[in-house]
Amino acid sequence: MAFARVNGVVLHYRDEGRQDAPAIVFSNSLGTDLRIWDAVAAALGTEYRILRYDKRGHGLSEAPQPPYAIADHVADLRALLDHVGIDALVMVGLSVGGMIAQGLASAEPDRVRAVVLCDTAPKIGTAEMWNARIAAIEEKGLGGIAESVLERWFTPPYRRSENPDYTGYTAMLTRTPEQGYVGTIMGIRDADLTEATRALAQPVLCIVGDQDGSTPPDLVRAMAELIGVPLEVIKDAGHIPCVEQPEATTALIRRFVDRHLGGR
Repeated sequence: MAFARVNGVVLHYRDEGRQDAPAIVFSNSLGTDLRIWDAVAAALGTEYRILRYDKRGHGLSEAPQPPYAIADHVADLRALLDHVGIDALVMVGLSVGGMIAQGLASAEPDRVRAVVLCDTAPKIGTAEMWNARIAAIEEKGLGGIAESVLERWFTPPYRRSENPDYTGYTAMLTRTPEQGYVGTIMGIRDADLTEATRALAQPVLCIVGDQDGSTPPDLVRAMAELIGVPLEVIKDAGHIPCVEQPEATTALIRRFVDRHLGGR
């Protein structure tokens, strides 16, 4: 395990793969940690340098007091990239990780050479929706809302009690620090990246699971149209296709990254 104090917060990260190759950086979704990318990272690590990290308030990273802003998460990642010495990369982000990816690509157009936006949007949900979720967490804890969240994350065939992976991802969600989860919700609630994302000049790939209940295909399609790029829909996947359909997700990312970084 590796830790670094950057931008005033301790982040847990993994810097793996071919250190002499171009870099792919991954940012994960609300209520998850860097392990959601395990299968994708393992597949791409023979060809590329792979940096994954737990954003503030998640996984093994520090969970400072809320609120957080998307700009805080972007500043954390910029400082981590400086710490590990990555000055050119393809950025891959899922859900709030995709918002972080949009923010980083806008702030660092020379460093971020291309962007993969998975199951995300420039604006996700409404203030009323996010405030209701915060209130529910304050009343019931993360365990009290877990079932409704997991229904949006995964397809019905995956959400079986006999599926040990589903049990594991349930634990990942419910063991997220509550103040980290709530702080990040506040950042999502308050963010509207529409104009910055519209102006992105880098190559962009948009991906969504066909059964995503958190950022449905029509929402991600609207983002793709805003940027002017195609949308790739992964069959039989919910909000986290890198978990449910890792081979299909990897294939899309590999083809895109090979085209724009040429690691092979």
